[in-house]
Amino acid sequence: MHCEVIALPLSLDACVARVKHTGAGAVVVMLGCVRDHTQQQGQVVAVTQLDYEAYVEMAEQVIDAIAVDVEGACPGTRVFVQHRTGTLQVGEWAVVVAVSSPHRKEAFTACAAVIDRLKQDAPIWKREHGAGGVSWVGLGP
Repeated sequence: MHCEVIALPLSLDACVARVKHTGAGAVVVMLGCVRDHTQQQGQVVAVTQLDYEAYVEMAEQVIDAIAVDVEGACPGTRVFVQHRTGTLQVGEWAVVVAVSSPHRKEAFTACAAVIDRLKQDAPIWKREHGAGGVSWVGLGP
């Protein structure tokens, strides 16, 4: 597997260790962090916490397939992802995407592709808590 969807704090070191090897001249990491604001109906509103829910088995299958696809499209890359579930406070990491490659350009390209596809396709949902109340994000049109 190229991923873990877990209810524990994420480990940058563990993710990097999964992709680092002697042929990797570059390791690129994207950390998704809970920020203190969002946009709702064109207005910036405060966020106090996020709740992440996932269909874990399916999310891991989807993310693994994304990683395998990206590794195939960017030869020489290795991909590993950790994504959190549960309640996260502002400042906590929600997702770590680690990618290694012999060269930096391919690592950056692969990392961007993984996070973009993960956010679009993985069955992971978030509920925002804040000044605007509580609302689900990314459900439906």
